[in-house]
Amino acid sequence: MNHTTTDNIFEDLGFDKLEAANLKIRAELLLEIREHIRKKDLKQKEAAALLGINQPDVSALMHGLIYKFSIDALVNMLAKIGREFKITTRRKKAA
Repeated sequence: MNHTTTDNIFEDLGFDKLEAANLKIRAELLLEIREHIRKKDLKQKEAAALLGINQPDVSALMHGLIYKFSIDALVNMLAKIGREFKITTRRKKAA
């Protein structure tokens, strides 16, 4: 059986291209926030205060529940922890 893979795990899992692109961005942003919380060894209550969210949302974030967070919300959290980021685009290679 031959399987073709892309650079987006969500597309490989069967999500349509638009949803897969959104999920990939959200996952990357979430992972950056989660890594910051771990590196700073923050308790969930401390992280909640820093990010401006409640503790159950920090728990969801730490468990990777990306469906709970919009791109906007994740970008705002990154700004609150002083993280700079750059958005780049590129054309997909022709098949």
